[in-house]
Amino acid sequence: MKVGVAGASGQMGSLASTTLLESDDLHLIALYDAYTAGSIGGIPISQSRDTLDGCDVVVEFSRPEVVMDNLDAWRRFGANVVVGTSGFDADRIEELRELWGNGPGNCLVVPNFSIGAVLMMKIAELVAPHYPAAEIIELHHDRKADAPSGTSIATARRIADAAEGQRRRVDSEEIVDGALGAVVDGVRVHAVRLPGLVAHQRVVFGGDGEVLTVSHDTIDRSSFMPGMLLAVRSIRDQKEPVAVGLEPLLGL
Repeated sequence: MKVGVAGASGQMGSLASTTLLESDDLHLIALYDAYTAGSIGGIPISQSRDTLDGCDVVVEFSRPEVVMDNLDAWRRFGANVVVGTSGFDADRIEELRELWGNGPGNCLVVPNFSIGAVLMMKIAELVAPHYPAAEIIELHHDRKADAPSGTSIATARRIADAAEGQRRRVDSEEIVDGALGAVVDGVRVHAVRLPGLVAHQRVVFGGDGEVLTVSHDTIDRSSFMPGMLLAVRSIRDQKEPVAVGLEPLLGL
C-alpha cells in the first residue's frame, strides 16, 4: 500500500514516518505538514495537501484545529485514513460521520495506538459495573495540544455506558473552580501536564471499603507504532466507513 503522513513534522508524525520507511510491506510515498517543511528519509515534507493525492492510506497526525479540513481533503482524494489526532469526542465523531458519509475509503479514529492502553480501557469497562463510582487521572507531557486526552474521554464514555452512570454523591464544594476535575459523561477526569511525562492514565474505582486502580504508563512513543501499523494494514478491510478504536482489530 502507498502511504502518506499528515502532520509529518510533529513528534508522532515523524515517528510514524520513520516506522513506515522501515516497513517491508508498506510504501511511504508522501509527507505533508502545513506548518513546517524539511524531509524524512529523503522524502520532502510538502506544505500542500495535494501531495497526499494518490495515497492508498493517509496517517493523520495534524493539529486538532485543522484535522476536519484535512479529513475532508483525504476523503475527496479517495484515501483510507487512520486518525491519531486527539480531540475526537462524541460530537466530533458525529461530525466526522456526517462529513465522511460512505466514503470513498474508510476512516478509523484511534484514541490511543498503544495496545496496552487499549487493554487498560477494556479492563476499566469490565470493572465499571461492579463499583459505584470512578475517576480518571490522565498525565501527559506539557506540549500536548489538548486536555483532557482522547484516551481519557474514550475511557469515561465506556465506564458510563457499562455502569449506567455514577452511583455516588459528592458533598465537597469546589473552593477553586475545576478542583474536582472536568466531567465527561458523568465521570470526573483530571488532566496533568508536566515536562518529563509521555502518556499515563489511572482509573480509580471506589466502593465500600475498597479502591481498585487500573493504570497504564507509556514510557516511550515507540509503543504506539505496532498499533499504528496494525491500523494501516487493516483499514481497507474495515466493515463500516467510520470506526473508532483498535479493539476490533485485537479481537476485543
